[in-house]
Amino acid sequence: MFISVDIEASGPIPGEYSMLSLGACPVFDVSKTFYREFKPISDKYVLEAIQITGFSLEKLKRAGIEPKIGMYEFRKWTRDISLGRRPIFVAFNATFDWSFVNYYFHRFLGENPYGISGLDIKAYYMGKFGKKTWGETSKGRLDPRFQSDRKHTHNALDDAIEQAEMFKKMLLPLRWMSYGEE
Repeated sequence: MFISVDIEASGPIPGEYSMLSLGACPVFDVSKTFYREFKPISDKYVLEAIQITGFSLEKLKRAGIEPKIGMYEFRKWTRDISLGRRPIFVAFNATFDWSFVNYYFHRFLGENPYGISGLDIKAYYMGKFGKKTWGETSKGRLDPRFQSDRKHTHNALDDAIEQAEMFKKMLLPLRWMSYGEE
């Protein structure tokens, strides 16, 4: 079960910086969503990261969910939505998003239902469509057939849905070849 996940954070690495929000949806059913905003675990931040997200750390300290509760809810949602199938973490720049999600799962729950890896959409695109440079995998340079009509908002749920739509379009030719659909 491919699950598109996006996060917004206060800086580049988990532990020192906080995951501020998390959004997710199944790649093949973007109507089934998960979204939470978290209390920060650190006062550290990179100004540009905060400006991009539009979050206030002070507001999240008051209104955000406790990370342990949010991660428990995300684990439950993941298991419920997967219906016994293996959940596969999918993201655009998966190494960034996965590092925060993995850290939070292990720090607050002691396990990650997605396992030790994630599927990176950029790397998938590069390999499947024979791109020669990493620069060719940026959103702005993706083949228009795989672009989403959604605007990239830096809202974790909006962006999870956007990348799910892009990845689904990349997978469809593979599904047709695999299952004989035309």
